[in-house]
Amino acid sequence: MKRLGILGGMGPKPTIKLFQTIVDMTEAHNDQENIHIIIDNNTKIPDRTSFLLDNTKEDPLPILKESAKRLEEAGADIIVMPCNTAHYYYEEIKNSINISFLNMIEETAIYIKKRYPDLKKIGLLATDGTIKMGIYDKMFSKYGIGVINPCKNDQRYIYDLIYNIKENKEQKSLDGVYVTMEKLEKEGAEIFIAGCTEVSVALDKFDIEGKFIDPMEVLARRSIEFVGAKLKK
Repeated sequence: MKRLGILGGMGPKPTIKLFQTIVDMTEAHNDQENIHIIIDNNTKIPDRTSFLLDNTKEDPLPILKESAKRLEEAGADIIVMPCNTAHYYYEEIKNSINISFLNMIEETAIYIKKRYPDLKKIGLLATDGTIKMGIYDKMFSKYGIGVINPCKNDQRYIYDLIYNIKENKEQKSLDGVYVTMEKLEKEGAEIFIAGCTEVSVALDKFDIEGKFIDPMEVLARRSIEFVGAKLKK
């Protein structure tokens, strides 16, 4: 079985969730049947959205590359990265290492095409950086899937949801999140993408209602398959 490396720390809670999800989804009857996972929970990686919105901030790419190389040197055969916004740097990180690197955004598009072949549009709940750089728009367009983003006014509700989790602040209400989702549905969104790993955490933490695809679950499933372990039926 191959060794899996998790390029984490963006933030720690999504890193924990990915690790937990992989363990829960693996068919294992003893310790030895689980996957050998190496985690670099690098919390020193600068905020991705801050730099993408203002390039006078610290560029996260050099430290992202360092983490990827550290995982390779530690013996990982493949790397995954539970941060949607950081996938803006996917190609540059991939070119800095000599092992495989699963693309969470593309794996999600592939999953949608297989499971929902007639789906035309998704509603994206993501960081301002992910939306500004069109990270989902560019990848999903290759698979014939349209992406609907919240309007600028409604995006603040998603921003607050994400950064309240990052900053351990109280989430006083989900009303704005649900209003945003309703508007996206009216614009044609057939399903929602948890396009930030903190949104993935929020789905469980707040039991958010709606038809969602969680890229972290997609990534967990593909990680298990790729390393040669067995998925639970």
